[in-house]
Amino acid sequence: MESIKNYFNRLLKKFLVQLKRLKGTPYEIAAGFACGVAISFTPFIGFHLILAAITAWVIRANVVSSAIGTLIGNPWTFPFIWIAVLSTGRFLLGDAVTTDPVNFISIFESASKALLTLNFKNFGRDVWPIVFPMLIGCVPYYIISWILSYKIIKVMLDRMAARRAKRQAALKENIK
Repeated sequence: MESIKNYFNRLLKKFLVQLKRLKGTPYEIAAGFACGVAISFTPFIGFHLILAAITAWVIRANVVSSAIGTLIGNPWTFPFIWIAVLSTGRFLLGDAVTTDPVNFISIFESASKALLTLNFKNFGRDVWPIVFPMLIGCVPYYIISWILSYKIIKVMLDRMAARRAKRQAALKENIK
């Protein structure tokens, strides 16, 4: 058990060091990362990188760290995100009693076909009844995930900067 904990601690340190090496202030890096994390909760699969970069650019955050943040949405996490977002959207729309299982792969295939062929009738019939609740349901997750990921990364980057400054001050003191 201890070795697993050490592994994840080392992994987290490497991750934070890589974020710290990005150009920008701790605010810019943390805000960019938060943009990527938050965008991962939207149903715009295939556009997460672009949307995260635009969002980061708009709030003057680090665009590269926004791309890193989108890695929160991946094949292992998306099914859980989609179910949570869809359930929340249905609840917010007053349709919480719907428990029909959703085949997300077929929904996204239908969406792709409808958009590529510009067949908006099929999009409205097959895709919109699922995507609309997801759009509504992603809003609370977007806000909460942005705030949490921003605060966590910002605090960690600030602590790293403080330790670095302390080490540099100690080195200067030893040189004298």
